[in-house]
Amino acid sequence: MTDEQQLLLQRVHKLSDLELAALLSLVAHEHCLISTVPSAVGELAEELRLIATKTFNLTSAIVSCHAHTTLDDFATALMVVPSPGPATSPSSVSPGTNAPPRSVSPYQPRNNSNNNSRHEIHLAPSTSSPGYFSTLRPGGSSGLIPSSPSQQQQQQQQQQNHPHQPQIANVILAKDLDRAPRAVQIQALELLRTRRIFTRTSVQAAPKQFLFVAVLGAASGGQARVTPHLNDFFYIAHWHDAEADGFEHLDEEWGAARQVTGGGGYTIDDVADDGGDDDADAASTDSSQSVVKRGSALLTPTPDSNAADGWRLSSPIAGSVGVSKLSNNGSSPKQQQQQTSSPLFTDSDIAFLAQLGQQVHVDIDVTRYQLNIISFLRMHRAVAGGVSPTATKHFTQLMQHLAPLHGLDYATPSLVALAAKKVYLHRMRMVDDPEKERSMQWGSERAAVETLLAGIGPEDVIEDVLDMVAMPN
Repeated sequence: MTDEQQLLLQRVHKLSDLELAALLSLVAHEHCLISTVPSAVGELAEELRLIATKTFNLTSAIVSCHAHTTLDDFATALMVVPSPGPATSPSSVSPGTNAPPRSVSPYQPRNNSNNNSRHEIHLAPSTSSPGYFSTLRPGGSSGLIPSSPSQQQQQQQQQQNHPHQPQIANVILAKDLDRAPRAVQIQALELLRTRRIFTRTSVQAAPKQFLFVAVLGAASGGQARVTPHLNDFFYIAHWHDAEADGFEHLDEEWGAARQVTGGGGYTIDDVADDGGDDDADAASTDSSQSVVKRGSALLTPTPDSNAADGWRLSSPIAGSVGVSKLSNNGSSPKQQQQQTSSPLFTDSDIAFLAQLGQQVHVDIDVTRYQLNIISFLRMHRAVAGGVSPTATKHFTQLMQHLAPLHGLDYATPSLVALAAKKVYLHRMRMVDDPEKERSMQWGSERAAVETLLAGIGPEDVIEDVLDMVAMPN
């Protein structure tokens, strides 16, 4: 392993699960679905926005979808005006400035829908004059002629010549996308497939680094999904436990707010409201004591087969390269202090990880293990569908791109098991009617089938299959 790889791994080991999900999607040039409980969707979207800014130095746009979102609303919400200088956190405020203290936190309170954050676009029902999609034909056809590759290159060249014109953001955070009309979700699929979106007068091309994240609220990761074709297009799915994992970047923003205001602090629902009181400040101070900090689990080159639900696989053995060894490099205290902050991944870092993933060797026994998992998933009695060819392609991609993050140039069975949990979590459809369970064709009792299928979800099916399929030695 070269010094460059070790330094890069050192930064990878400091990432949270949300940051790792975004990194893997950027490395593979794919898109992801991230879900949490419905009450924490707002915090999750803001956390992802801060990750895009601080960790990857990318522009972002939060699109709040609902049942009345129109195509025009959706297309408009994707656009941002790039800043003239390097992208920085728009919500950061240096101590000692005259900025209002409550503007430090970027969070948009859930209970206050009137005070919209300037980083989030809430899509209200459109009653204005025709806009981007004013020429839509009945039946959903836009009536637009797709542009040729040369026209798309001209559009990208125009964006480079006019850098301050509205452009599609690098990271699109589609909050509650599952609530949007089917036509809007199909338009999102077209954006992901072609990397451009058509307007009434032009075509807007997506930037080179482009990540679309569906931020959904659900009771579990297996229940978070969108329309079938768009759902299958998403690379991976990740369930974020708001209580156990917390929101690190948001906590840092709130901590900065308390420092600017002399340690007063604000509650979640009061942080963007200028009419707060002392009781809310005291409640926030008490709640700050229960902030969940990032865990210290290691990414090791020999992960355990019993992988956790997150991205981190911890199984330290003799000779493994962990964070403790990589961080012991004789750096100065100032450098060590910089290393403890959130790392910044550049385009070259992402390209380097992508190159390493393409060079990963997959043994024939590991490939056989992967295909056995796919076959067992398809034949499971509780699965009605979702184990698609696109999922198989993403399955192979993910297990190859996970290997460099663990300091490996080959795929292991443990990485295959971890990749299966992330690739099929949002894809698998469960049998909802006991009459459709295949054993009913051979005389199974309906009551027994109902008992068997009661409460089973994609997470249970994946664990069941991983227990049944034998790992290669």
